[in-house]
Amino acid sequence: MDYREEIRDLVETVLRENASDLHIAVGRYPTIRVNGELVALTKKNLLTPEITEGLVSALIPAGRKEEFLRRRSLDFSYQHAEQARFRVNSFFYSGFMGAALRLIPVHIRTIEDLGVPQILKEFTLREQGFFLIAGPTGHGKSTTLAALVDLINHTRAEHIVTIEDPIEYMFTQDRSVISQREIGIDASDFASALRAMFRQDVNVGMIGEMRDPETMSAAVTAAETGHLIFSSLHTNSASQTIDRILDSFPGHQQQQIRAQLAATMIGIFSQRLIPRISGGLIPAYELLIANSAVRNLIREGKTHEIPMVIDTSSQEGMVSLNRSLVDLVKRGEVSLEHAINYSLKPDEFKLLLR
Repeated sequence: MDYREEIRDLVETVLRENASDLHIAVGRYPTIRVNGELVALTKKNLLTPEITEGLVSALIPAGRKEEFLRRRSLDFSYQHAEQARFRVNSFFYSGFMGAALRLIPVHIRTIEDLGVPQILKEFTLREQGFFLIAGPTGHGKSTTLAALVDLINHTRAEHIVTIEDPIEYMFTQDRSVISQREIGIDASDFASALRAMFRQDVNVGMIGEMRDPETMSAAVTAAETGHLIFSSLHTNSASQTIDRILDSFPGHQQQQIRAQLAATMIGIFSQRLIPRISGGLIPAYELLIANSAVRNLIREGKTHEIPMVIDTSSQEGMVSLNRSLVDLVKRGEVSLEHAINYSLKPDEFKLLLR
C-alpha cells in the first residue's frame, strides 16, 4: 500500500463529506466525524497494526519520528495541497499507533460567519487585557480565536505574536505584522515563548491553549504589563474557567493570581457547537464581561456568584448559556432535546423556556 497516497485519499474524503475529523485506529475502519457523528468508511481496508503504523508514519513530519517514539505522542500539522490543513495528534495506545486529525479550514471565518455575538468585536479594540475562550474539545474555540485575531489583523496596525502547538490557521498579514510560532519548531514550550514575547515588541498575543501554571502566570503578567492577550481553556463555563486557573496554583500563590486576574480579565466566552435542525452545527454560548462586580467577585474568591451576575447583566451584553439555548429553541434552530442535553442547568433552562 502507498501510505502517503492513502492518506491523501482519506483527506479528500473528509473534504468531500464536509467532515470535521478523521480517526485512524487499529481494528477499525478509518472513521470520520460528520455533524458531530462518527461514520466508519467501510469501503476502506480494516486497519491492521501494520497499516495503521504505515499511515501514522506517513503523516509525521520529516525528522520528528524519533521524537514521537520517545514521547509516545506528538502534535503537528498536516497540509493537504492548497486545499486544507489539519491539526494532528499521533499517539500510542495498548501498544499500537493511532492518530486523530482535525480539519482546519484554509479560510479564516469572520464573527458573522460563525454566528457568535457581534459584541465580541469590542474585545479586539482593547489595548490591553486578558480574554479567554472556553469550551469542550472540538467545539470551535480555535476557530473563534482565529476570527478575533484576524479582525485585529485587518483593522489595526499591530505586532501580533501567536504561540501554538501546532500552528492551525495560517494568517495572511494585512495591516498587522503577524509572527506565528510553533511549539517544538520555533520554541521549546509555551512558557519560554511567552517570556520571549516581551522582547519582541508585541502588542497582541494569542496563546493557542493554556496548559500549565507557568503559562497561565506568564499570560496574566503579559496582560498586566500592557498587552492584549487571547487564549483558550478546556472548561465549561466562565466561573469554572476562573476556578481552573486559580486551582492550578498552590495555595500560597492563589491570592496573587486572583488579584492579577481581577485586574486584567476583560471577558470570557464559553461556547459549544450543537446539531442544527436543518443540518450542520450552530454555537450556543455564555459571555462574561468583566465589569466592576465581576472583578470584585474574582478578588474576593466568590466565583460561584458569577453566574448570577451574568443572568442579571444582559443589558451590558452578558449572555448565559441557558438564555442562548432558549433563544436557539425559540428560533427553531435546535431541538428541545439537544438544548436540554447541552445545558449545564437543565431545570433552570426549562423554567426559562416557559
